[in-house]
Amino acid sequence: MSKDYIIEQLKKQIENFETKMQTEKVGTVLEVGDGVAKISGLSDVMASEMLEFPNGVYGVALNLEEGQIGAMILGEFSGIKEGDQVKSTGKILSIPVGENMIGRVINPLGQAIDGKGEIASDKFYPIEKIAPGVITRQSVNQPVQTGIKAIDAMIPVGRGQRELIIGDRQTGKTAIAIDVIINQKGQDMICIYVAIGQKESKIARIVAELEKKGAMEYTIIVLAGASDPATFSFIAPYSGCALGEYFMDKGKDVLIIYDDLSKHAWSYRQISLILKRPPGREAYPGDVFYLHSRLLERSAKLNKDFGGGSITALPIIETQAGDVSAYIPTNVISITDGQIYLESDLFYKGIRPALNVGLSVSRVGSAAQTKAMKKVAGKLRLDLAQFRELEAFAQFGSDLDENTRRQIERGKRTVEILKQDQYAPMLMENQVAILYALTNGFLDDVEVSKIKAWEADFQRYLDSSAKEVLTLIADKKELTEEIVAKLEKVIKDYKILLN
Repeated sequence: MSKDYIIEQLKKQIENFETKMQTEKVGTVLEVGDGVAKISGLSDVMASEMLEFPNGVYGVALNLEEGQIGAMILGEFSGIKEGDQVKSTGKILSIPVGENMIGRVINPLGQAIDGKGEIASDKFYPIEKIAPGVITRQSVNQPVQTGIKAIDAMIPVGRGQRELIIGDRQTGKTAIAIDVIINQKGQDMICIYVAIGQKESKIARIVAELEKKGAMEYTIIVLAGASDPATFSFIAPYSGCALGEYFMDKGKDVLIIYDDLSKHAWSYRQISLILKRPPGREAYPGDVFYLHSRLLERSAKLNKDFGGGSITALPIIETQAGDVSAYIPTNVISITDGQIYLESDLFYKGIRPALNVGLSVSRVGSAAQTKAMKKVAGKLRLDLAQFRELEAFAQFGSDLDENTRRQIERGKRTVEILKQDQYAPMLMENQVAILYALTNGFLDDVEVSKIKAWEADFQRYLDSSAKEVLTLIADKKELTEEIVAKLEKVIKDYKILLN
């Protein structure tokens, strides 16, 4: 190769040489500990902006102060040390969304943790978003069938509602939530279960149960485990909500369970105290109400002009010794559209679900009930309330008049009928049939101890010999005179069969 040729090539390279400039906004880690970093520099950073630490670890800017910023680290923070370089990304914290998330267990960053391979997605939703406005919403008018007799009859939940499940530990809060998910089979509802600070072993059991019942086909589980950093517990419910919004924007109905928001508030308190934010009542920071209100307000029923989708939220709150007047429970009660209150005393008596009918309420009420359920449930709540009033006098059996004794006997049977096993949700039409038999006195001559057996046999009889009546109730969703006549005939035929 000649010397002239080499010189010619070098000249061409020099002529065509272009410098590429790349600017990056960088800062330096001042201190790091407990999942939180203090950073100097990055004067242009935005609140909730994603920051990139070494080794591909991400963080989120929370405190924007004059000389430094405070950021929470999403993931393993042990490899980050003082003096490390931090880059701003210019992006607000977002997670991947898509149909392929259904049936998977993911962490709050949208990464698969179920060992079934990565989830590819090219669409991202921000985890924080302003809730839909009044103009875009529609009043709640369609039920979410929970499959639990006591709830569907007396504390109905509608699509787009936020119904709190509240009670002490080990009173069956998660059990109700899982039953509701199982009952959504064939109801055209996508379910998202957000586990906040839960034991991984408990979630493994829940996943196994959902798979057994075929419910994972329409369910996504977002898991921030007990062994994960507090930052994961903090962003988990927002990540679950962002996933729900993706499906709601497509016009679909979504059910989200936040299990539980007490642990969410604890994780936020931990992060805030490390960031040296001033503590308020019970050492929570002053904006802890806003923490939950901005999350739960994102649940809505959109009107037809905006796709008609909905997000129904069932947040769970754990109380300490039944104290619903503590800080976090009162906050969440005031944000939600009613609460399902579970009482440990009832649970230990064997009344499960351990529903306290007096303290439980649905502020959407009968707007979210079918006409058939409305007709049989109207009497039910009254009967139960009167029974609770009169129960104290039951020990003076000899002094009671006939009417009072009859009400107490009816109340005992009502309590028995409303008991329900776990993982055994019931179809609306079957609930209507059994509650009709109860409220119209067909069970008054059945011994209280034999009520559960009577109900189980009656359900089998309905499914085998009275399919036509059940189909009529399911289709019409109301009790016409014709359906009532057929239903009464079925109940009488069954009683004759028993005798």
